[in-house]
Amino acid sequence: MPFVLKKMYAEKKQKAFLYLIKELDYTQKEAQRLIAKGRLFVDGVAMTRTAGEIEGEFEFIYFKPITKGLVPTAVYDEFVLFDKPSGVLIHPQNRNTPYSLIDELRYQFGRDANIAHRIDQETSGLVLCARNKESERDIKMMFQERDMKKKYLALVHGEFKKNMCVEAPLLRAQDDSAIVRMVVKVHETGKASKTDFKPLKYFPEVDMTLVECSPYTGRQHQIRVHLFHVKHPIVGDPIYGQSEENIIRFLDRELDDKIRIELSGAKRLLLHANELEFELYNEKYHIKSKIDFEKICFESMY
Repeated sequence: MPFVLKKMYAEKKQKAFLYLIKELDYTQKEAQRLIAKGRLFVDGVAMTRTAGEIEGEFEFIYFKPITKGLVPTAVYDEFVLFDKPSGVLIHPQNRNTPYSLIDELRYQFGRDANIAHRIDQETSGLVLCARNKESERDIKMMFQERDMKKKYLALVHGEFKKNMCVEAPLLRAQDDSAIVRMVVKVHETGKASKTDFKPLKYFPEVDMTLVECSPYTGRQHQIRVHLFHVKHPIVGDPIYGQSEENIIRFLDRELDDKIRIELSGAKRLLLHANELEFELYNEKYHIKSKIDFEKICFESMY
């Protein structure tokens, strides 16, 4: 379990954040942030005052990364890339999340390493991770300034016959319902969004097409919604193209693989982050996933 409750002891009265800096090698900013998040307990009560003091025994929840042996796709001095498997979270959802990609990254490359962007839990493929605070800032700026070229592969329903550019604004609904909140839709009041699509291979025996997707903007669920909008939903998508009843069943983990294949065509979302192209510190990089996505697609249908 990545989050560990550790019993600790301060021999003399002192600021809690100073103790964490000295004993666990946190920066002041890190130590105070963790205290503010309620990670330090005195007599079972969470301390949230960043200037609070401790003396004697107390407890502290800290992140202890674990590994499942995921080998990086590429390793450089300033950054590293992983081919994230479908189903693996980027970050833990809560303290009970058993494993996420940040575990693997920090287990292998230390506490200063951090993930620079996100892909959905069910999306597989390349995730770019910084190895230090400086490169993290610069890589995140690349994404923010759209200096990062990304290409995805998606297996979609139907025959996708020609290249297509979709410029459909996307709106994330604001509602108390968790279902409505997670569904993004095309709407004239939404944020400008643009994706290029290029068909690569049609499989007539299953009436599906392998498509290359190049997003120019980075909206939530952008590729999924744009493909659904042009009536080529991604195979295995548990949200777009499904009834509200089945969306609820998916969120409640009530859909086994057999039922999901019947409903959507596959037991996972068949979307894969396949290529990243960028320039960092005067060096140009063009990195491709090492995963055979076409093979995975057909394995996911049975």
